[in-house]
Amino acid sequence: MSLRSSRRYTQIGLDRRIRLNWLERTASLVLAGKDAPAIKNILQDELKDLFKSKNIESRSSLDKTVTILMKIWVNNPSELRSFRNDGLKLLSSLPRENHIAVHWGMTIAVYPFWGSMASHVGRLLRLQQKISAAQVQRRLREQYGERETISRRVRFALRSMVDWKAIEETSEKGVYSQGHILTIDDVNLIAWLVEALLHSRANGSADIKDLLDSPGLFPFRSALIPVESLASKSSRLDILRHGLDENLVMLRESG
Repeated sequence: MSLRSSRRYTQIGLDRRIRLNWLERTASLVLAGKDAPAIKNILQDELKDLFKSKNIESRSSLDKTVTILMKIWVNNPSELRSFRNDGLKLLSSLPRENHIAVHWGMTIAVYPFWGSMASHVGRLLRLQQKISAAQVQRRLREQYGERETISRRVRFALRSMVDWKAIEETSEKGVYSQGHILTIDDVNLIAWLVEALLHSRANGSADIKDLLDSPGLFPFRSALIPVESLASKSSRLDILRHGLDENLVMLRESG
């Protein structure tokens, strides 16, 4: 992959709790044809009552929240524009209950930190029925380094995942269990989620089996699809065959 947005893979970025209905609202405004300044103004007006305090920190929290929402669905990195447009098409055609998968994929693509965290959460949930915030924080520190901000960002992301019903809080503080699991059989959505995972990886490639069974998609159960079907759904994907049963999927170089 090019180095055009290499900083995305080392930045954390997500420093607010993001509710699913906020992302749904943001995407609906894009689909309605609103431009970026209008969307920003609408979001700030609609969310302001949730940040009622007039102190500087609360106003800053509102601004940061709107910035994240805008980055996911409006002000995307240039290499994600066509991918984002396909995501909007999915939102306009899929049943509402499937929209969580599209928002999940778009968040993974724009914020690889979300994808990394989802992968750690998913791996832990495959090993045990309950996971703790401390376990997730420890694994992310190993990946991103001993940053002071890791613990706080993990808490924000876990609270977001609770709101999305991907995980559930337990009676123990800071301990979570598997939430709702959505079965996905729409080939277009599966192919788009595979691409989302590739956009979250610095090398932009992976074995198709690893992608379809990725712990980063732990809130979903995807139908197995032939690699030929996957390749036919996006002009942004290339398939490199290795042997009889190994297929490497990669992002096609633009330009």
